[in-house]
Amino acid sequence: MDLIVARPEGLYCTAGDFYIDPWKPVARAVITHAHADHARPGHGHYLAHTHSEGTLRTRLGEITLQTLAYGEAIEHNGVKISLHPAGHVLGSAQVRLEHGRRVWVASGDYKTEADGTCAPFEPVACDTFITESTFGLPVYRWPTQAALSLEINDWWRSNAEAGRASVLFCYAFGKAQRILHGADASIGPIVVHGAVEPLNAVYRAAGVNLPPTLRVSDEGVNPQMLKRTLVLAPPSAQGTPWMKRFGNYSDAFASGWMQLRGTRRRRGVDRGFVMSDHADWPGLQQAIKATGAERVFVTHGSVAIMVRWLTENGLEAQGFKTDYGDEDAGAVADEAKAEA
Repeated sequence: MDLIVARPEGLYCTAGDFYIDPWKPVARAVITHAHADHARPGHGHYLAHTHSEGTLRTRLGEITLQTLAYGEAIEHNGVKISLHPAGHVLGSAQVRLEHGRRVWVASGDYKTEADGTCAPFEPVACDTFITESTFGLPVYRWPTQAALSLEINDWWRSNAEAGRASVLFCYAFGKAQRILHGADASIGPIVVHGAVEPLNAVYRAAGVNLPPTLRVSDEGVNPQMLKRTLVLAPPSAQGTPWMKRFGNYSDAFASGWMQLRGTRRRRGVDRGFVMSDHADWPGLQQAIKATGAERVFVTHGSVAIMVRWLTENGLEAQGFKTDYGDEDAGAVADEAKAEA
């Protein structure tokens, strides 16, 4: 029997009697990271990386949580469990399972370029690798972190010189902190939405260097100041009364989906920045090869295309049906396939 199988509740370790990122309530869950599609409420016991504690408790409240450092191993029902850096967001981890002579690694979500806000991805040798494929199409190739930060700072600087705020819509956990880490705070003040600041606090507590941030309601924040401000807000803030505080602003959206023609138009923003916390097509290929795995299971995203590529390259590959998702994946999936 396989060490990990797909069940209605999620990915199940048969020998250990626990789940990895289950989407229905279970007794024991190993959590790869604290994004909502992977870390859900209702489990009896959670196991995650130490740096996930802040985000998990912020999002899930009071839970029974056990944490591990990267590389630290425990044994449960004869299965050796350890967590290894995934490079996705703060605390993100690949789950290594060893039982008998079998070694499986479940990647969760991962990104192969280091960004300075979380431990960088490390390949983990295994027999069987479970990989995501959110951006598993050749069209997806990301700019470097340095190039992305330069592009965002140039846009912000140009707006500030013209006397208008720069509103950048981005996801509150992961992308917002990456943008902040690369922001040139000499350009002007930085204001963040109320959904972003609690997560900034978690990152700072973990030792990640972020520039000072303000909320729009803080003392001293005034209309004149806002004309030079970089504003980070979740996509849900677009079109809400909260936005009226910024007057004549320029807006943008940061997402891997901005690689595709038409996505910026559908979002109704002035500018799009190509930015993702997931591996791009070359990154997925490199990561899978580095594991040395002869067998690969593919989850969420362009599963069929990735399985075909793996099979053509001599690996045993198949898909795992899961309940994971990413951002506005469904809205652009068809366009992505058309552009591949």
